[in-house]
Amino acid sequence: MKHHKDGKPGYSSDKNPRLGTVIITCIVLCGLSFYLGGIFCSEKNTIEEAETNEVKVSIPSPKETSVAPLQVKSSSFSECSADYQDYTPCTDPRRWKKYGVHRLTFMERHCPPAFERKECLVPPPDGYKSPIKWPKSRDECWYRNVPYDWINKQKSNQHWLIKEGEKFLFPGGGTMFPNGVGEYVDHMVELIPEMKDGTIRTAIDTGCGVASWGGDLLDRGILTLSLAPRDNHEAQVQFALERGIPAILGIISTQRLPFPSNSFDMAHCSRCLIPWTEFGGVYLLEVHRILRPGGFWVLSGPPVNYENRWRGWNKLQDLLTSMCFKLYNKKGDIAVWQKDSDDTCYKKLVNPDVYPPKCDDSIEPDSAWYTPLRPCVVAPGPKIKKSVLESIPKWPERLQVASERISDVHGGNANAFKHDIGKWKVRAKHYKKLLPAIGTDKIRNVMDMNTVYGGFAAAFIDSPLWVMNVVSSYAPNTLPVIYDRGLIGTYQDWCEAFSTYPRTYDLLHVDGLFTAESHSGLELCRCEMKYVLLEMDRILRPMGYAIIRESSYYVDAIATITKGMKWSCRKEDTEYGVEKEKILVCQKKLWYSSNQTS
Repeated sequence: MKHHKDGKPGYSSDKNPRLGTVIITCIVLCGLSFYLGGIFCSEKNTIEEAETNEVKVSIPSPKETSVAPLQVKSSSFSECSADYQDYTPCTDPRRWKKYGVHRLTFMERHCPPAFERKECLVPPPDGYKSPIKWPKSRDECWYRNVPYDWINKQKSNQHWLIKEGEKFLFPGGGTMFPNGVGEYVDHMVELIPEMKDGTIRTAIDTGCGVASWGGDLLDRGILTLSLAPRDNHEAQVQFALERGIPAILGIISTQRLPFPSNSFDMAHCSRCLIPWTEFGGVYLLEVHRILRPGGFWVLSGPPVNYENRWRGWNKLQDLLTSMCFKLYNKKGDIAVWQKDSDDTCYKKLVNPDVYPPKCDDSIEPDSAWYTPLRPCVVAPGPKIKKSVLESIPKWPERLQVASERISDVHGGNANAFKHDIGKWKVRAKHYKKLLPAIGTDKIRNVMDMNTVYGGFAAAFIDSPLWVMNVVSSYAPNTLPVIYDRGLIGTYQDWCEAFSTYPRTYDLLHVDGLFTAESHSGLELCRCEMKYVLLEMDRILRPMGYAIIRESSYYVDAIATITKGMKWSCRKEDTEYGVEKEKILVCQKKLWYSSNQTS
């Protein structure tokens, strides 16, 4: 089986007789790497006091065949060198020179090959402290946790952040909001009344700075995913997540963003350096693709305030009109366009003389994992009619409504959705017993690593946390349903690193991820368990938690590896107490590099 860039499996026509032997050998060897493990964790200790004890464990075969018990021992991982404290494997500046500068392609995802994978633990910066708790974190963070002065020095007159003693302070300033982000958003709300009545729930901020815009919108009931590329100096996404504001590394360059089509209710860019009208308008076409019909695109600063002295304004207007955007409102430095929600404009795009043309039916609108940008308009299909912004229920009612797009998921329907809601009500109650920190200020940034309909996020919607819902790039595509509920998320292949900095999540939730991987046969060889767990360790904050819900076949092997990562885990029953499935509740210890540089 081959695994294409879009994550979908394909079959090889190679009939080489040696292939079967190679496949069997690969499965056996990689299978052993999964199943070697076992440790019994005390269920009586609290998570802070739990210590794993090495024991001999019998791991049964999935087929329950009679096999001799495996004798296992714990192993430990070495520390990465101190200069890997901000290591982002797939957007690593150390590797940028290998890629082209055209359209900044070097800043896109370029993951290291298997032989370059790190098998070490990423250290925290010298002097790292547990992050300041939400909501105080929105306004300040420890300097030593994000020790980058570049923004402070270069943007000091714009008040993005200010270094004061041991802390960075975030006064809410920015290039386009010298009087504070609150006033800026107030002006925007005057132009878009839908921002204050629950119509607009999800937003994306491209070129987010330190995410002050997204931070302000949280109090207004709008959940914003801030987007910025990895940078050697600015660390915008790391600042955003340290503050407790949703963010992800990314750039609109040559590949689609890892989101489904027709998802966000609003897109925003303040004082953008993105050349919207260049390269056939492909960057605007990508904004159009991910924006929900009836959704709003907001542009502020240049070129809006250059209207009377920049010829490109008319070019931008013409290009947006040709993509079925209409100028909705404009005042001062802020301009708002709305994406058409009816078929009238899109029907005109079939004319061969029109540019950009309508995408043909062979281009999957939701394919967004290593999918090249294409110079065509993704027109909303007939099934999207009930997903246009003015048709879906307002927030928070939409959270409990099965969207029309659930019918595109195999086995998906209103009954399955209702069952999922009920299941997660029970699970959430059990999780709170196992991990009382959920629902307190100890947990703010959460990732559900292999969700279906966003049930975990919905169940904890009243807690002071937000959830990054991750859908596997090769699993059934449920991410459109998640966005229709008013939640946010992304596609991901867990055989690769996630697009974030180290130490950016307080809680990782895993539900059957390793079982799902094992069903892919050769995926075991491509996606060895220890590399997934090492990636979890990279993105989890020290003293952060993990809830790992897995088949009993894997739990002890997982526990053995996590012990080598300096995690403390305990094994618990599920809410139904079945033997075939167990839960590991883990906490990552705070440790410092033995090679610290003061």
